[in-house]
Amino acid sequence: MGKDINKSVFDEASKKKLEIFGESFEEWLPVFIYDRFITQVSVFDFFAGSGTDIENNPGSPLILLDKAKGEKRKYCASVKKTIKFFFNEGKIHKSNELQKNSDAFIEQCKKNNNCLSCIYNYHILNYSFQDLFNNLDLKRVFENKNIAKFVLLDQYGFSQINEDIFKQLISFPKTDFIFFISSSFINRFKDHPYTKQNIDTSKIAFENKKPNEIHRTVADFFRSLIPSDKEYYLHHFSIKKGANYYGLIFGSNHTLGMEKFLKVCWRHDILSGEADYNIDNNWEANSLFSQLGENVKKDTVTKEIKELIISGKIRDNKTGLKYALIKGCEPKLFTEVVQNLINRKMIEIIGKFNRQSTNIHKIKELYQIKCINNGK
Repeated sequence: MGKDINKSVFDEASKKKLEIFGESFEEWLPVFIYDRFITQVSVFDFFAGSGTDIENNPGSPLILLDKAKGEKRKYCASVKKTIKFFFNEGKIHKSNELQKNSDAFIEQCKKNNNCLSCIYNYHILNYSFQDLFNNLDLKRVFENKNIAKFVLLDQYGFSQINEDIFKQLISFPKTDFIFFISSSFINRFKDHPYTKQNIDTSKIAFENKKPNEIHRTVADFFRSLIPSDKEYYLHHFSIKKGANYYGLIFGSNHTLGMEKFLKVCWRHDILSGEADYNIDNNWEANSLFSQLGENVKKDTVTKEIKELIISGKIRDNKTGLKYALIKGCEPKLFTEVVQNLINRKMIEIIGKFNRQSTNIHKIKELYQIKCINNGK
């Protein structure tokens, strides 16, 4: 998160970011490599760096290559589909280092595992982000619905992912993305002309927001750019470094993509699924009182779901599961609410209720929810 993190040891914030990058890709990959309708899997790291820090700890490109092997190299052994990696680094000296580090990683992998070939097909690129992103050949890949795309945008600061880039990203089929953004700096320099030319800060509700809420607020701004008639899923994860708050924003046009990312986030934050610190001021996770204190995020969304069911605004399981997802909670929260209302004899189910059925894309039959005595 400095000007050149590859020339120092990755700090804890950078390690957390890289960990989430890797785990998200690990969750994403098997969805598409076994999909018979997908002809190609393409992975893009647009700000790849040199591949390691000064102590040779792996950066995002090598983490992605490592995760692509699968646990115990299961994908190397079974996947027939080629995974194409495109690692771009704008600075030529770092791009050259990345080439060497990537080649060395592959050679070591082959040596350690006694294999002559692998599923990797990687390309080291040296372009400015704007030139590469606007490349016509690349656009054809992004617009191809038979190609699955995982896009990593680990920009320095906030200037590269503007409103236009974001709107293009959410328009591409079969494309999930994660981008990093320095939210605290957008807030601190919101009136600076340089900031305004990249992001319309007048649309971001910074007023009366606490510092620890800044990234959540920036994520809400990007959420507001999604057309009202478009079904799209966005979630964020905030990372603290000293007094500053940075973060990740994930986007997917499919419920499964969102479910996978939320799984990673809630693994890292059992209180809110959105920060590496106590964003809602709950009890500390490992304290005695964490078992007794309230969970602000879950309690709030639970209350909202109950009210929407009782008011008749949520009438079926798919609508309810998607609502939990949009609110940044795993879909199982909805089925827990439904079970509670059934036990209290406030609702009845028309159809088959299965508390374990929470994968939205797999639901073939809806069940209807009917209130009893107006939910009283």
